[in-house]
Amino acid sequence: MAKTATRGRRKAPARGKSKARSSGGGLLPWAVIGIAAIGGIVAHDHWKSIQPMLARQSPPITRDTAEPRPVVRKDAPPKQVALAAPTPKVAVPKPLPLATIPTPMIQPIKAVPSPAPAAVSETGTVAFGYCGQGAHINCVGDGGVFWYKGEKIVIADMASPVVDQARCDGERRVAFAAKSRLLALLNAGPFTMNAAGKADPSGAPRVVARNGRSFGAQLINEGLARKPGAAGNAWCA
Repeated sequence: MAKTATRGRRKAPARGKSKARSSGGGLLPWAVIGIAAIGGIVAHDHWKSIQPMLARQSPPITRDTAEPRPVVRKDAPPKQVALAAPTPKVAVPKPLPLATIPTPMIQPIKAVPSPAPAAVSETGTVAFGYCGQGAHINCVGDGGVFWYKGEKIVIADMASPVVDQARCDGERRVAFAAKSRLLALLNAGPFTMNAAGKADPSGAPRVVARNGRSFGAQLINEGLARKPGAAGNAWCA
């Protein structure tokens, strides 16, 4: 009985201590809350000055720490990636600057005179007579005019008197002599006729020759004709 009472007495102080401890433990959270509230008020009032300090001290969060790296297994086979064939590059020619582009020189076209048509040469081989009242085919009209195959030919490099237009007996005699001489020259053999101008109603001008010697030059040398444009009163002196 005595031990039981002693144990009961010893337990009494333990209860007092537990009360003291429980009372002290209850005040600590309130003290922490008060200190935190005071710190929050002070931080709010001095937030502008505290913010730069926090920014300096806070380390940046890197990608390595934020995102975990995938774990690569050593025994895993490497992935096969299909490589696309490279696209061949087509060389695009660069445009040449205007200064390097050769410009062809445009030369003025010179007027080239057209060559004169070659003289048409014709060979006569027919027999001639004096022209009469009928059709004039192959005949002699006067000392400087004759018809060849129906075309009137005028000897271009001479001028002789005409029988019907003679102004004196001397000019008439020369006209008859020139007409007779021309008939003889035409019937002496083949001759050539070269055009000496355009034909007109008065006849087709021709240079008549044989072996390169003009009939007109022969009649002039024989005194039966004159050069074109010379005075015509020489036979009536």
